Amino acid sequence: MAKNLKCSHCNKLATVHLTQIVNSKIIKVDLCEACAQAKGVTDPEGFSLADLLSKTNLVSEPSEAQLECSECGLTTADFRRTGRLGCASCYQTFAPLVRPVLEDMHAGTEHNGKIPEVAFTRQHSQAELDTLENALQRAIAEEAYEEAARFRDQIQSIKDAAESEAVHS
Repeated sequence: MAKNLKCSHCNKLATVHLTQIVNSKIIKVDLCEACAQAKGVTDPEGFSLADLLSKTNLVSEPSEAQLECSECGLTTADFRRTGRLGCASCYQTFAPLVRPVLEDMHAGTEHNGKIPEVAFTRQHSQAELDTLENALQRAIAEEAYEEAARFRDQIQSIKDAAESEAVHS
């Protein structure tokens, strides 16, 4: 059971919980409904967690190196203020700030995507079919008919398995 958290501003029961990562540290702000509305948290257009945190002097440290993206000109201060990167090059420029955050939040820092198992199997089978069909064409061109027959049989086996899988799905 979650413990009852108090509003960071008035000590009433907090019902809105915000999290931001600043300087590789997780900062949590808990607000009651009234304070959340007063701060504009319930209005996605007018709310900036960075603005809320800046009022508590948590947004940046004076000794922090100021970075600037060579492509779009985004600075460390801009990034801290908006919490958004400006372009693809920003990921490289601000890597020292972003990487520790991602390492704390995720299992890794590279996005590999996800493929459903059925699609992965189908994709793997198609790649194998393409390779075998190319090998079959090469074997025929080289008049290596025994090898070509072996590739033909392998191709047919993969197609039969795929057909059988489709029927049972």
